[in-house]
Amino acid sequence: MKNIVIIGMMGCGKSTCGRNLSALTGMTLVDTDQLITERTGKTPSEIFAEQGEQYFRDLETDLCRELSTQSGLIIATGGGLPLREENRRLLRENGVVVFLNRPVEDIFNPEKLKDRPLAQMGKEDFLKRFAERAPIYREMAHHEVEIAPVKEETARKVLAVWEKEAAF
Repeated sequence: MKNIVIIGMMGCGKSTCGRNLSALTGMTLVDTDQLITERTGKTPSEIFAEQGEQYFRDLETDLCRELSTQSGLIIATGGGLPLREENRRLLRENGVVVFLNRPVEDIFNPEKLKDRPLAQMGKEDFLKRFAERAPIYREMAHHEVEIAPVKEETARKVLAVWEKEAAF
C-alpha cells in the first residue's frame, strides 16, 4: 500500500490534515518534524539554532531514506523537506505526494509561526520563500489540493486522490 505524503509551506495545515487522514483511514501518521524532535530531544528551532539548517536537512534526508522503505503511512513533511532532490525522489518512490496549497497570505501569522525558525524574518521574506518553494512542491506532487474551509473536507479530498492513485 502506497504512503500518502503531504507537502506544502510551513503552517499550511499538513499536520492537521495528516491527523484527520489518520482518523479516517486508521493509517499511522508520521510527522517528520515531530519524529525528529522525538528522536533528538530538540525542536527544529533548537536544532537550527544549535547545529544549523544543514544538519537539520541531513536529519530529514536520513528520515526520508527510512520512510521510503515503509508502506501504508501518512507522512506529513516539514515545509523545507522537499527542497532536496533526494528527498523528493525517495518519497515519490512509494508514495502518492499531495501538495496542500493554501493562499500564502492566509498562512503567514506571526503568532502561529513563532516557533518556526524560517518564519522569523517577516512577511516579505516568507512570501519570497513561498514563491521559491511553490514550483518545487508542484514538481514533486502527484496532485495539488486546495485547503478547504472545513479541515476534515481537506482530508477527504486528499484521501480521494490517494485512493485513485493507489489503485494503480
